[in-house]
Amino acid sequence: MINLTINNKSISLDVDDDMPLLYVIRDELSLTGTKFGCGAGQCGACTVHLDGQAIRSCVTPISAVSNKHITTIEGLSERGDHKIQIAWQQHKVPQCGYCQSGQMMSAASLLAQNPSPSDEEINNHMQGNICRCGTYKRIKQAIHTAANKE
Repeated sequence: MINLTINNKSISLDVDDDMPLLYVIRDELSLTGTKFGCGAGQCGACTVHLDGQAIRSCVTPISAVSNKHITTIEGLSERGDHKIQIAWQQHKVPQCGYCQSGQMMSAASLLAQNPSPSDEEINNHMQGNICRCGTYKRIKQAIHTAANKE
């Protein structure tokens, strides 16, 4: 039995210890905002927060997160009004949208650690999140906009 907290809700699961966290989130808990991308931790589509740090859920076994706090895109804000989500809307960042939950989770992690990142710091932090539509310029603008709020 694995105990963890997802989006501020304590849960216990009886799943295989090796099951990737992504499969638990999507298949066992029906939280489908987190996406399956490459399955190798290379594209960032599956990014969630583990105790506030951005991680790739597709390569993280559920046994590694026992008794930890997980935040998915659904838990970033109950009303969808996190400053990153608002900035994403203002800059019309998404095109196909597939990578966007992972992008926003990485950006939120960055701003939690560094509330006023430079362009270089944004580039370095976000380089593991791939957008096949190439919305990188708008992503950077949205992060700067979110950084200037509050």
